[in-house]
Amino acid sequence: MKSKLTPFSKILIVTILMVGVGLLFYKFKDDIFGKDAFKQDNTENNQDKNNTNTDGEKVIKIGVVTWGGYAGGQYFNEGFVANKNSRFYKDYGFMVEFKVLDDFVDSREVWKAGEVDLLWATIDAFTTEAAGLKDFEPQVIFQADWSRGGDAIVARRGINSTADLKGKTIAFAEMTPSHTFLLWLLEAGNLKYSDIKVKIVESAIKASELFQAGEVDAAVVWSPDDAVCVEAVKGAKILQSTKEASQIIADVFIAKRKFVNANKKELQQLVEGWFKGAAEINASDEAKRKAAKILNENFEGVDEQFTYDAINNVRLCTYGDNQNFYGMNRDYNGMTGQAIYNKMAKKYKEIGVIEGDIPAWRTIANSSLIKAIDMSKEEGQLAEGAKTFEKATEEIIKKEAVSTKGVPISFRTGEFVLDENAKYIIDNEFLDLAKSFAGARIRIEGNTDNTGNRNSNIALSKKRAQSVADYLVKEHSFDKNRFIIIGNGPDKPIADNSTKEGKAKNRRTDFELISE
Repeated sequence: MKSKLTPFSKILIVTILMVGVGLLFYKFKDDIFGKDAFKQDNTENNQDKNNTNTDGEKVIKIGVVTWGGYAGGQYFNEGFVANKNSRFYKDYGFMVEFKVLDDFVDSREVWKAGEVDLLWATIDAFTTEAAGLKDFEPQVIFQADWSRGGDAIVARRGINSTADLKGKTIAFAEMTPSHTFLLWLLEAGNLKYSDIKVKIVESAIKASELFQAGEVDAAVVWSPDDAVCVEAVKGAKILQSTKEASQIIADVFIAKRKFVNANKKELQQLVEGWFKGAAEINASDEAKRKAAKILNENFEGVDEQFTYDAINNVRLCTYGDNQNFYGMNRDYNGMTGQAIYNKMAKKYKEIGVIEGDIPAWRTIANSSLIKAIDMSKEEGQLAEGAKTFEKATEEIIKKEAVSTKGVPISFRTGEFVLDENAKYIIDNEFLDLAKSFAGARIRIEGNTDNTGNRNSNIALSKKRAQSVADYLVKEHSFDKNRFIIIGNGPDKPIADNSTKEGKAKNRRTDFELISE
């Protein structure tokens, strides 16, 4: 007799079979598909969880280093921890937390994992890491500061100019702002990277230690370690700092594109509040000292004078400064973020530090937050004005140059008017240096070969130097008092005037950077 299964029995059997197959699949899935085949990416889920506290309040977490340039946001937040006394909370309804992440590599891993939403960077050195972070679509969302003395090059006795660094051993942290600063200074002094002996260290602090121990001839350090080095090493001096090289090191913050898109309103309010804090500190010593106290309470191993000096060694950037940084102000003639990013990409490639394609500026620069707010009429939010110079004294005129860059500018025989090719050479070989070392005076020295009357050549060479200065004033809006004009005629040859090639080398224009 043939038995019949009830509908319930059929369902039960099918269910048992499915459960059995499921258990077998779970047990052997790693062997069949590989261990990571079904691993879930929880980065975004972790970030969502990390963006609220136990009370359900929205928290934006920001990774920083021991640096004075982020004081605008930390001051506006009334500290580093997320708190309800924060003006971000009172004015906008969300909290902000700052995490000190001085270990560079670790800070990037923390950001990748979603444990911080915004992370510090400098636009010059970001060229060395942008390609490696491309899977996270990093966006540069605002500029926090310019270094204004925070970075410096110290040198032992006998090194008085960039030219004296040739053949010397220099300690610096590779692919950091220290490295950037050194590359700029070498260019300003007509030196190649191969002209120096490189001592790579893990940090500017280590570079300072090696210099004080007498193990290197020069070092790129942070302030106030520059002053410590000069005091510790007899005869040492600060060769150059970002007080003069004032538009090279720009601190910025990056965020993932997905985070920016998901939090546009809060990020707009974040930068707005940050800029308000920066403007207040820029305008008031009382506010600056309050900010220094906040930094002192959250930085290890430093005192309040250190943090006060740290703030003084930067320009805290405002809304107007950020318009300039993103190239939104057509009248601005200084260095933009794009100009620095592109120049440093070229420099780091030339010395072999980075290879392959670097993400284009337009893919990493996100000016949407700056465009979404308008603070142009608010107090203290205008961009910093260009430095003005008094007429040079005799002492300054004769002062030894920190760096000398020779540029071959050709003139027709007996003439001193710049042609279009000469203007191109100035723009291509010197303009960026003049903009970047915006705090330094520029001495322009005209030189000739020995053909003709000496006195006539001296007068002609001075007119040629003046024509270069006039061009920079008229076309690029430089302060005319910034320039010191010298006509050397044939008196300072760098090559043999008895040969055609030597004469050509002697017909040159030297640009010298003079620290005040």
